[in-house]
Order: sequence, then C-alpha cells, then structure tokens
Amino acid sequence: MFEPSFPALDAELFEVPAQERFAVREPSQHRPRFLMLYGSVRERSYSRLLTFEAARLLQAMGGEVRVFDPAGVPLPDGAPETHPKVQELRRLAGWSEGMVWCSPERHGAMSGIMKAQIDWIPLALGAVRPTQGKTLAVMQVSGGSQSFNAVNQLRVLGRWMRMITIPNQSSVAKAFLEFTDEGRMKPSAYYDRVVDVMEELFKFTLLTRDVSSYLVDRYSERKETAAELTKRVNQNEI
Repeated sequence: MFEPSFPALDAELFEVPAQERFAVREPSQHRPRFLMLYGSVRERSYSRLLTFEAARLLQAMGGEVRVFDPAGVPLPDGAPETHPKVQELRRLAGWSEGMVWCSPERHGAMSGIMKAQIDWIPLALGAVRPTQGKTLAVMQVSGGSQSFNAVNQLRVLGRWMRMITIPNQSSVAKAFLEFTDEGRMKPSAYYDRVVDVMEELFKFTLLTRDVSSYLVDRYSERKETAAELTKRVNQNEI
C-alpha cells in the first residue's frame, strides 16, 4: 500500500466520490432534449439526410429534437457573436441535454462547416457551460470506402468540449448508395447501426442528465473557485 500522505493536496477541497451523490430525488420529467448538427450545405447532403434519420429515431423514442441548419453560419471570428446564426446555435446548445454531430469526410477530415459550428460554441458563456456534461453521439458519411477519420476527430472535439461521448458511432460508406431518391435511408447494416447509436445516446442521456453537474465537478476547479472567493474577500476588506 502507498503511504497515505499528500503534501500537494488541499485536503479541505478533496472529496471522495460517493454513490449516494448519484441519487436523484426528483428526476427530470421533460423529454430528453437533443441538438443535431450536420456538416454540409449541399442540395442533396448525405450528412443532413443521415441526421434526419437519427432525428426521427430520437423522436420515436420520446426525445425532443432540434436540427440546426448550418447555411449562413459565418467563419469563426469572421463575424460578431451577435450574428443571428451564432446566437441561434448557442441558444440551442444551451437548451440541449445531448447532441448528435454528423459530418461528411472531406480530404480525410471533417468538413470546415462542421468545425465552424463547433468553434462557435464556447466552453463557457459567463457562468454557463453550453456543452460540459452533456451527451454526444458522432456520425459520418463517406463518398468512398468506410472510414473513421471524421468521427475520430469529432470524438477529440467532444472530449475538448467536456462532453460525455458515447462508445458507439456510425460511419456510412458510399452514402450515395444508401438513400432513396426521396432521401430516406435504405434497410442495411448501416441503418441498424444508426438505430443502435441513437438508442445508446438516449440511454446515456437519461442516465446522466440529472447528475451531470456532479460528474464534471473537479478538484482543480473547486480549488480555483476557492482562490477567487478568497481574493474577492480580501479585496472587500481592503
């Protein structure tokens, strides 16, 4: 056993994780809220069609869904934060309890439109963190053989945005073959995987949405908050 000595630790701010902290006295009764983002503005966008299929499934499971249209989103720092599309995106991000990000793969990466949307969502808006502790599912479409470059990058971004990114994911190869002329996804193993991913996202959202604040509570941030409080008290005394 290690010696129980922690010279670098602030003992007053150290907490032992407790099972009882996950008990919820009054679970949320409203439908789980999901924001869907896709990464293409083409007239026949397969990332949009795949997102619509996922949205239908979440609605069928009882979720409340909003699909954000990226058309007109300015480049990050290319417009003020008051831009209407930026404000709409940030409002929806704050409203949601889970998200779905779906991008086409272009030149072995997510699309610029997909990245721009995520870049417009800050880690913090005052005291509000629009993404922290919320669930995330990632999907991609490819014009050629199956690839996972875009979903892997989206996972990195999800982690950076402090989201709970579920284990499952969807990657649809040769997407132009997987949808009917009317824009509906054909029966296939790819479609079955989308169902799996949405089921998992829904379950993770139900599991975590009422305890997300405890899940993301951090020693380092408690320490920073305590230091800020001490500083304010000292300033007031002066």
